[in-house]
Amino acid sequence: MIATIHQPEYLPYIGFFDRLAKADVFVVLDNVQYQKNGFINRNRIKTADGWQWLTVPVKQREALKKINQVEIDDKTDWQNKHWKALVYNYKKAPYFTKYADFFENVYQKKWKSIADLDVYLIENIMVLLGIKKEIRKSSVLNIEDTGTEKLINICKTVGADAYLSGPGNEKYNVKDMDLEKFKKRNIKVIFHEFTHPIYSQQFPKTEFMPNLSIIDFLFNCGKKKL
Repeated sequence: MIATIHQPEYLPYIGFFDRLAKADVFVVLDNVQYQKNGFINRNRIKTADGWQWLTVPVKQREALKKINQVEIDDKTDWQNKHWKALVYNYKKAPYFTKYADFFENVYQKKWKSIADLDVYLIENIMVLLGIKKEIRKSSVLNIEDTGTEKLINICKTVGADAYLSGPGNEKYNVKDMDLEKFKKRNIKVIFHEFTHPIYSQQFPKTEFMPNLSIIDFLFNCGKKKL
């Protein structure tokens, strides 16, 4: 049984979902420290002028605040702004009308925490992509360890004997950890390998832009290539 563990992200890129598709269970790492300027509350879309951030504003963070404690700041109408950006830049995309209702409904809801919004989007986009996997939250697993021990004990708790690690160099990436600890606990470590597909995007006069939000892939390709 393969587990993959990752912080929640806002409308993650296609590689994130490819990794989930290759695991049996996805554990949302929601009880670790919130990191500013990452992808927890923002992601990018393509526009005629290049890429653009869609950022969910969050309330001023306290030191060492955990992701699932970070609240969304509703002082600005960020939801309307995001929805209008999607309509303006993707209304001519082949699959926009297929998925538009879902995203419009998301932006009509009121969200309290960034973790709740992220997880809701991830869960439902998995459905749109035809990915059926178990999802657990680390915050309900009662594991107080940190670093490698946290990852190992999460795997053990969910019954996994293999851990699918991301290819990046993040705080909780096993490349920076002691692989021998996994071996001693009989957990195989697999590093996620992903080749980004090249597909037709909007505004073809500009070059192909990889690593955008999954929205770009969905509206342009549907789920047929994942």
